[in-house]
Amino acid sequence: MEKIPLTRAGFDKLDAELKTLKTVERPAIIRAISEAREHGDLSENAEYHSAKEKQSFIEGRIKELEGVISLADVIDPTKLSGAIKFGATVELVDEDTDEERTYQIVGEYEADIEKGLLNIKSPLARALIGKEEGDSVEVRTPGGERSYEILSVAYK
Repeated sequence: MEKIPLTRAGFDKLDAELKTLKTVERPAIIRAISEAREHGDLSENAEYHSAKEKQSFIEGRIKELEGVISLADVIDPTKLSGAIKFGATVELVDEDTDEERTYQIVGEYEADIEKGLLNIKSPLARALIGKEEGDSVEVRTPGGERSYEILSVAYK
């Protein structure tokens, strides 16, 4: 099995979600199913079917998180340096619009573009890997070709 790269923050977030699902959500849904059963005929009991559906989602998410955590390769970006790689925080400027953005390259399970956490498998991250401060990169995105200049690279 292939290891899944995660930052410490990403690993901790997934681990906390798993603990919440197991200690809070799972017991709550078991109680909800039990209460719905007490209402009688299960074939026409919307509360029961809704609770069973939610239980299925919770159990699936628990299995997914356990799998990710068991394969996690936690990488500490503060111990890295040099050209852009996993964990790098990169400041870019769009060469067409002069818009500046900062991203940290992270694993796919912790990626959140709205928070500046860029999936390592994304076209932009793949184009940045191996580049250094001052380099320009051409990226083919779903919105078309984009050009970025790398303003800074840091490992925080």
